[in-house]
Amino acid sequence: MSDLSHLVETLRAALDLPADERIRQLRQPHWIGYTRSKRILEKLEDLFQYPRVDRMPNLLIVGETNNGKTMIASRFQRLHAAGSSPNGKHVPVLLIQAPPTPDESRFYGAILEALGVPYKPRGSVEEKQMKVLHLLRDIQVRVLIIDEIHHILAGHIAKQRHFLNVLKYLGNELKMPLVGVGTIDALRAIQTDPQMVNRFEPVALPRWEMNRDFQMLLASFERILPLRQPSLLAEPALATKLLTLSEGTIGELFALLVAATVRAIRSGAERIDEGVLGSIDWIAPSARRRAIEKLT
Repeated sequence: MSDLSHLVETLRAALDLPADERIRQLRQPHWIGYTRSKRILEKLEDLFQYPRVDRMPNLLIVGETNNGKTMIASRFQRLHAAGSSPNGKHVPVLLIQAPPTPDESRFYGAILEALGVPYKPRGSVEEKQMKVLHLLRDIQVRVLIIDEIHHILAGHIAKQRHFLNVLKYLGNELKMPLVGVGTIDALRAIQTDPQMVNRFEPVALPRWEMNRDFQMLLASFERILPLRQPSLLAEPALATKLLTLSEGTIGELFALLVAATVRAIRSGAERIDEGVLGSIDWIAPSARRRAIEKLT
């Protein structure tokens, strides 16, 4: 066994666990801080601390599917977890998912659902709106994050514009920053309203490329993979292979590393190398999509 310096100290004891338990722990959610995520978290924190003014700034986080956008939003929410005081419950950051179509009633319903508040699904829009406004004031929401905001484009142009007006009204009425999270289509959705374009600062999460940042990301991942031997994931040859197989998205990369780690544990290899990667029959995302297209 190596000296285990390739692992974070809290994981070293896990190597004494049975293989199935090591794998179970591996599959738990993990947060890996990297340069881009830290910069976005800083921007979110700036919004959180922003004084209430008539025209609040907003943020639009855009990027490829499965490239860590929702993970960053969830991390920010956890950093400002809900709590209670003698004055009642406080929810500093509220994270919801946009409804599948730009529907005002379902949007208010999503907010109420996220807060566990009973409501009448068939109630009037005005009733739900008033309930949401009073509730968000009472629980002192400082930032509202709307994931999958590109769903706006699922409706015709009139519904898109109406939904954007709803967001504008909510932000103005509560003097609360809004954060949209979605694919590049989210930017197209916001651009249908010139006022919204001016209010939302876009920040992108592009695909990863073969550079020092990617190698640092791999080194960080290696420290949380419960393997007895160092894999040296950041070495150029292996890093290039991982980038190619994951096609540059962090979600695919983590899934690939988990699959390879499981194989390395069960095979006794206890490290990830090209042989292990070749044995898991990994199919790159674009190849998966092409295979599905052939079936439809």
